[in-house]
Amino acid sequence: MLIRLIFCLTLLAGPALAQVEAEPPMTPERLAAILLAVDPEAAPAGSGVSLTIADVPVLVVFDVAANRMRAMVPVASAAGLTEADLMRMMQANFDTALDARYAVANDRLWSVFIHPLRELQREQLISGLAQTVTLARTYGTLYSGGAQVFGGGDSSGLYRELLDDLRDRGQEL
Repeated sequence: MLIRLIFCLTLLAGPALAQVEAEPPMTPERLAAILLAVDPEAAPAGSGVSLTIADVPVLVVFDVAANRMRAMVPVASAAGLTEADLMRMMQANFDTALDARYAVANDRLWSVFIHPLRELQREQLISGLAQTVTLARTYGTLYSGGAQVFGGGDSSGLYRELLDDLRDRGQEL
């Protein structure tokens, strides 16, 4: 009985507590400010921002009307991908890629993080960027987005260092 009561109170209190700690909606201006804190040399242009994280080029694009954002890292040409490569990436998308994903577009393999723009919170953006970069860097080896893995993981140290570094930048945003 007590467990049911605690469970019900948790369900009822969860939304109320989340509202107290809620961040303002993500806007293109706020997104750009966070990305400039991550990389002071980031280059905003139109509906996107190019930046570099851990020597990896990242492109973040957004569409306010569609309420979407996408962080993308080019990984490799898609021309040489084998069926085994594609199968391994699909397994990683399920098990180790976390919120980032491997994707193919325009004859290129990408590591991507896609999220609704307005609902995106700073910590989600930072984590998504770290996962996207880590997924690109571990292509061909661990195929991992980072620290947590559905069922276990190998690359927690690499991801954790990058995530901590990104969190430290622009902490006041």
